[in-house]
Amino acid sequence: MSAGIVTSEGFRAELRAFFAEERVRRAVEEVRRLPPEAETGRIGVYRLLGERGMLAPHWPVEFGGLGLGPAEAAALTEEMLLAGVPDDLHTLGIGIVGTFLLHSGSPAQRREHLPALASGERAATVLFTEDGAGSDLAALRSTAVPEDGGWRLRGNKVYNQKSQFADLSLMAVRTRDSGVGMDGITLFLVPLNSAGVYVEVVPSIGNDRFTRVVVDDLLLPPEAIVGPLHEGWSLLGELLLLERTGIDFHAKARVLLDTVVRRAAATGALDDPVHAHRLAELDARLCAARALAWRQVDALAEGAPDPVGSAMAKWCASEQVRPVLRAAAEVDGLDSALSAWDGGAPEDGVLEAAYRTGPTHRLASGTSEVMLYLIAASGLGLL
Repeated sequence: MSAGIVTSEGFRAELRAFFAEERVRRAVEEVRRLPPEAETGRIGVYRLLGERGMLAPHWPVEFGGLGLGPAEAAALTEEMLLAGVPDDLHTLGIGIVGTFLLHSGSPAQRREHLPALASGERAATVLFTEDGAGSDLAALRSTAVPEDGGWRLRGNKVYNQKSQFADLSLMAVRTRDSGVGMDGITLFLVPLNSAGVYVEVVPSIGNDRFTRVVVDDLLLPPEAIVGPLHEGWSLLGELLLLERTGIDFHAKARVLLDTVVRRAAATGALDDPVHAHRLAELDARLCAARALAWRQVDALAEGAPDPVGSAMAKWCASEQVRPVLRAAAEVDGLDSALSAWDGGAPEDGVLEAAYRTGPTHRLASGTSEVMLYLIAASGLGLL
């Protein structure tokens, strides 16, 4: 068993006690019972966690955390998802934007933003993806040019998540054009309520929608820059590695598998050796994915993140979702395709919603193909 799993158990017990509180269970149930057209944004559970310093437990106490480590942060992610709490805004604001500010933000940026994020008072997202570029940040075309002692930003970002609920966003733009796509990218903190920032909801196949964010002639001071000027590419590669452990993907797959097993027990499918064997195999694969993910957490705790190992963990965990969903279809048949709009849908339509969002697990935090490339090139030396 991973050392991280052991050392985080005391904090994990505190988390489980918190998520078992009546007021927290009521809040989680309210989220679960939201109508199909509704989307979760800032949920009350975040504020309750923030009151205890648990929303960002690995952050220093001065910034609203508990001064703990990566193991406790990973335990929070696991227990949050297992309890049924949506983690999107937490991942974006604490896991990504907060990580960038902790490691590369100025002292003033940290003082201004981190305590509010850790308390759940504010929310933050990222603005990376663009039309025609997808996840290839080297192809981005949004720009920032020097003007009046600051920087004038212009750009069009799409397929962002939760921007309609956020106060702040970390935006990647091009600050010089040297002809090399990876050169000249800089990260800016963009207040989303600024004049010149327009947020439009974009429909998606999942229950949670995307947003398009247009930044039109927004003037920001030099103090809005996060990290070194023109060196955003290397910063993105270095710090996004700290977020990619596979813990969140494993937890999401585990919740789905537990749901399928529950349905199999209710319908009698678990008595069928074919189904029972298949579900046991999926359980074993998820246990292996979790062990691999926790190995990455241990590496972070030791100050030695492993790019190849994190790619393996992310690929292994996220690729479990599709076979779990296939098992759901085998167990429940056509009933598993009933949506939350139908009162007779198993598990309130959770499985049908998962069919629609399942492919995203292979895309988020680096596509499966990119992860395999990293493993083949850097780990096996095949390319």
